[in-house]
Amino acid sequence: MSQRTKEILAKLTLDEKIYHLEQVTTATFVPSLKKPNVVTGPDSALKLDENLVFEVGTSLNLIGAETMIEAHDYYLKNSKNKIPPVFMQDVIHGHRTLYPINLAVAASFNRELAKELAGMAAKEASLDGVSVTFAPMVDLVRDPRWGRVMESSGEDPYLNGEMAKATVQGYQGDMGKYNIAACVKHFAAYGAAEAGRDYNTVDVSERTLREYYLPAYKSAVDAGVKMVMTAFNIVDGVPCVGNKHLVKDILRDEWGFDGVVISDYSAVEEQIVHGAAEDRKEAAYLAMEATLDIEMMSSCYAKHLKELMAEGKITEEQIDKAVLRILDLKEELGALDNSYRTVNPEEAKKIQLSKEHRALARKGAEESAVLLKNDGILPLSKDVGSVALIGPNANTGAIHGSWQCGGKIDETVTVYEGLRNILGDKVKYAPGCYIEYNSEDTSLIDEACSLAENCDCVVLCLGEHQDYSGEGNCRANIDLPEVQYKLLDRILEVNKNVAVVLFTGRPLAIERLDKTAPAILNMWMPGTEGGNASANLLFGNVVPSGKITMTFPRVLGQCPIYYNHYTTGRPKLPEDDYNRVRFTSSYLDIPNSPLYPFGYGLSYTSFEYSDLTLSGETMKAGDKLIASAKIKNTGKYKAKEAVQLYIRDVKGSCVRPVKELKGFEKIELDVGEERTVSFEINEEMLKYWNKELKFVAEKGEFEVFIGKDSNCQAFAKFNLI
Repeated sequence: MSQRTKEILAKLTLDEKIYHLEQVTTATFVPSLKKPNVVTGPDSALKLDENLVFEVGTSLNLIGAETMIEAHDYYLKNSKNKIPPVFMQDVIHGHRTLYPINLAVAASFNRELAKELAGMAAKEASLDGVSVTFAPMVDLVRDPRWGRVMESSGEDPYLNGEMAKATVQGYQGDMGKYNIAACVKHFAAYGAAEAGRDYNTVDVSERTLREYYLPAYKSAVDAGVKMVMTAFNIVDGVPCVGNKHLVKDILRDEWGFDGVVISDYSAVEEQIVHGAAEDRKEAAYLAMEATLDIEMMSSCYAKHLKELMAEGKITEEQIDKAVLRILDLKEELGALDNSYRTVNPEEAKKIQLSKEHRALARKGAEESAVLLKNDGILPLSKDVGSVALIGPNANTGAIHGSWQCGGKIDETVTVYEGLRNILGDKVKYAPGCYIEYNSEDTSLIDEACSLAENCDCVVLCLGEHQDYSGEGNCRANIDLPEVQYKLLDRILEVNKNVAVVLFTGRPLAIERLDKTAPAILNMWMPGTEGGNASANLLFGNVVPSGKITMTFPRVLGQCPIYYNHYTTGRPKLPEDDYNRVRFTSSYLDIPNSPLYPFGYGLSYTSFEYSDLTLSGETMKAGDKLIASAKIKNTGKYKAKEAVQLYIRDVKGSCVRPVKELKGFEKIELDVGEERTVSFEINEEMLKYWNKELKFVAEKGEFEVFIGKDSNCQAFAKFNLI
């Protein structure tokens, strides 16, 4: 805490300090904005003091430079202390220029790309007056029914942590002119919501929490993230927002985080609904005891902290610490010296959606796309006579993804536009069916079939609407709608040259599609340049290199499904996967294996892995080994490949996963080129939380895998001695 912020604090009354801990939407204190306002949850009856409301420390849900200036000026005009507010926003996968959803960016296996994309978003957002983004979301996810998987990096703690670091670095940089503060969320284990239903109960052991769900938050903290947002859910029966063990003991005391902790939308008050607090007064007490600094969109602090202090349940020192953390963040952002920071309407118009930013967003979409299947259909030839473009996602800008911030549908390049940019009038379009998941309307299929019959090939754009994922958008059925299968089946009757382009915010249970479609290119929700990226990939201007970071199930009944599972005492062996083996851990009606495993993704070329070697057969504590393998491009296209390192701890005091991702490197190889890729293995990589909940590396045998996905089989062994 600086001397300057301490002096500012000393001038505040107790009421003013308490109000500085509140966060409200900008419309709460700016009359001209009190109109239908975009919010992310239920708006509480805040009932804040009309004078003290101009002492709230931070605000959220503000879009546009002009609006920010209006809100800023009105606030300071009416504020007694003239401490500038800080405006925060959900800049999740871009601000005005949208890049692919985070689940897709992780599929690029490209740390530097993730960093660049976040930096681009920060620049655009800062010009609109945003100082803090509620990102990255690093919740580990294993259930694709949950709508918010689109915000995450997937099911692996190591990859999640690497993407967390890269994104934090991209947003914050050196906290210079165009940087904004990052806020990692949702602390903690929000991605483990039961039944994949948002805001639902979470029940994990302390070991599982520490082994899988906490590492990515820790990576963000180690990367210098400025803020942490608590989750809606409970951990060990206690709501996160008032969970002293989680927030104070682990985050602050164990990890040393002294930045700002903020609640999620109305989560402080929701402790009452959870049954963890009797009333708003107790809700405020629990949150303050957990060292929560900012209460978002409920007024338990404003109404009850003063009373709690008078009763001796909390101290003014606790309040002061929270206020100082907020003031210190404002000072670091430069807001105390220049309350406008970098807001600049004219520069925003030049930078946002600029040629350079569109190019970076397009690169993000191209490297994130995953080729799931290809029976030789792709890439398409630019010499093709005609292409039938069909499907509910073929001619719409609603493919940029949920959490669009300032992005607009009419600024997003459609697949139709992208294909025409390459082929011109050779592209013919028909919608084929409607996008609604419950639609049974087949009235558009005949027109689409007539078009397909008279064209050389078909590009069929299927999948979800972008609003079927994201917060509050969970699904019990994650297959494609029946009408989309009817469309596909009818088209295949008249034209076998069909490439499906899939748009989705989550893994889908599409075994039926995999059996039917000749080719499947998964674009996820690709952002503003999605149409151009799709076209470049379909015609081979770019070779697909994405790898899925969340397992695709065959059917919903396999969920939750993930690669780094434990074995059991009665496992079903891989060679028996398609056979019925009673009294093993298996299903009667389907194999155990997923449709597509973690790390899976095809290319237009082929890669050969060989000569997996270790620099030694034993490793002492504190020493290192080098694991290496040769990768050769044996196909016809120069292409990129995400090389993945997995390690298995063969025997531990606690059962260990069958494999764990411990490293990755994305390389590019020319046709015929071979390269040796090496990974360093150190003792830290072998540590886990043992049965005494100590983070240790235990002596014994380890297996090392280097391959193209988590299903790689060849391994080398070493012993930790």
